[in-house]
Amino acid sequence: MPALLPRSAWWLIVAVVVLAWFAGIGARKLQHPDEGRYAEIAREMAATGNWMTPRLNGLKYFEKPPLQYWVTAAAFDIFGVAEWTARLAPALAGLLTVVIVGVTATRLDSPIVGAYAALVQAGSVLPFALSQLLTLDAVLTMWLTLALCAFLLAQRDGLGHTTQRNWMLLAFLAAAGATLTKGLVALVIPGGTLVLYSLLTRDGGPWKRLHPGPGLALYLLLTVPWFVAVSRANPEFAQFFFIHEHVERFLTTEHRRTGGWYYFIPLLVAGLLPWFLPWLWTLRRSWRDAAPMANVFSWPKFCLVWAAFVFAFFSLSGSKLPSYILPLFPALALVMGRQLLALASPRLAALTLPLALLASVACVGVVVGYDQLLAQFRDTSTPASVFAAFRPWLGVALGILAISHIAAVLLFHHGGERSRTLGIVALSLGMLGALQTGMTGYDAFRVTRSAYDLVQTAQAANGGALDGAAPVFQVRTYDQTLAYYLGRTTTLVAYRDELALGLDMEPQKGYATEELWIDAWQQLPQGYAMLRPEDFDEMVLRSVPMRVLARDPRRVFVARR
Repeated sequence: MPALLPRSAWWLIVAVVVLAWFAGIGARKLQHPDEGRYAEIAREMAATGNWMTPRLNGLKYFEKPPLQYWVTAAAFDIFGVAEWTARLAPALAGLLTVVIVGVTATRLDSPIVGAYAALVQAGSVLPFALSQLLTLDAVLTMWLTLALCAFLLAQRDGLGHTTQRNWMLLAFLAAAGATLTKGLVALVIPGGTLVLYSLLTRDGGPWKRLHPGPGLALYLLLTVPWFVAVSRANPEFAQFFFIHEHVERFLTTEHRRTGGWYYFIPLLVAGLLPWFLPWLWTLRRSWRDAAPMANVFSWPKFCLVWAAFVFAFFSLSGSKLPSYILPLFPALALVMGRQLLALASPRLAALTLPLALLASVACVGVVVGYDQLLAQFRDTSTPASVFAAFRPWLGVALGILAISHIAAVLLFHHGGERSRTLGIVALSLGMLGALQTGMTGYDAFRVTRSAYDLVQTAQAANGGALDGAAPVFQVRTYDQTLAYYLGRTTTLVAYRDELALGLDMEPQKGYATEELWIDAWQQLPQGYAMLRPEDFDEMVLRSVPMRVLARDPRRVFVARR
């Protein structure tokens, strides 16, 4: 354990981080769209035993490779289908990323730098938040971080040939894990970074230490079998996955996830809190003073190039989502571990004070002005009651943030290395506590973002359960969480979107128009359907027979009889 604090204190910090990390993964219902999508793919995989071809709502779904689906399906098989098992993979991946960052910084620099780097990664907004949500990005980032860190450790001076090769084999293994999680971006980021680093620093040494022969052999051995097998079973896979999901996603706006060149700037600022101002203050120095090793390689510069490449690459992409830049944060945490040790305590206090004041003002604002703020956001689809339920959680979260940051400012002002360490611990644990509190309270929005309550109400209104033999339809809409909470797939009506490929391959599993569905619906002895309120009103005017079982501001769930 690093010095400056007793060993028992560090173990207590570790215990608090782990507790905060996992405390909320089962406390929230899954929300639309990503959480419902990835949970349902894994649920169907576990239920059908078909681990080769991913399916979403019973339809072939080839947007991403299967590794995280496999992990989640295995968790469902072992522990049962639940919210916490659905989120277990990203939560574990996020925490493992913290460990990888801490261990790597320790080996590259010192134990205290390793501890600081781990605290930066654990206490940053975006890395923690995305580890609590069921998406693929936390697992992708864990693999990419392992690839980055293994590469950095392979570049150290004085390593024997075998040791250096083994670290590079670990890097190639991690790249294979990233590829099986989210595709070829796992090669683009490390490869692009290496090329850019070599051009900027004129350091060609890392190319001589790649061990590409055994590394590529291991990578291909781990990745090729599934791609070949799924392509043989599904001839349409290769064109869709490699062209549509990679080339067209990057070059076009077909996926309707657009944003300007500045899209990721506010996400970087907010995502790196509470460390953004210290990072910005030390950014120039981080590059300028990054002394190379005897072999000329500079790991801080490589980390900064990695972060810059990730940011620029996704900024240029025609498809943008906030989670895309997650892989840059561990690289910045590695650099920040060293910079936090070098920053003078008074400077750290000054750089922490703005966020402490902002959190304090926001906390007071929630107490005295929440109703006025609420009026700006509530509407018919998200009623005031939802925001009111979220209010106490938000107030407590901001209170934790304000108190922890004020404590950090005071500790930094006190001076001394131990006070500096305690201040950094306060920032990290305070952000963890605030985020976990706020995210737990965000479950209030499940009323409109999850089908859980809708399904529970419909089942109760139908005598405690729905008829398992009766089909369930989603008309002109698709809620990603409905199939998961029903425990069975649904039939789409006049809806395609991301399920277009699956519907084209198996058109009998959907209805192209509502007219076709109405004809089939009227002949059913029993059936269920979910519609948007405006579509329900239209069906009533068309005298379509329906009995309302449940409704909320955005959806109506009906039975045929």
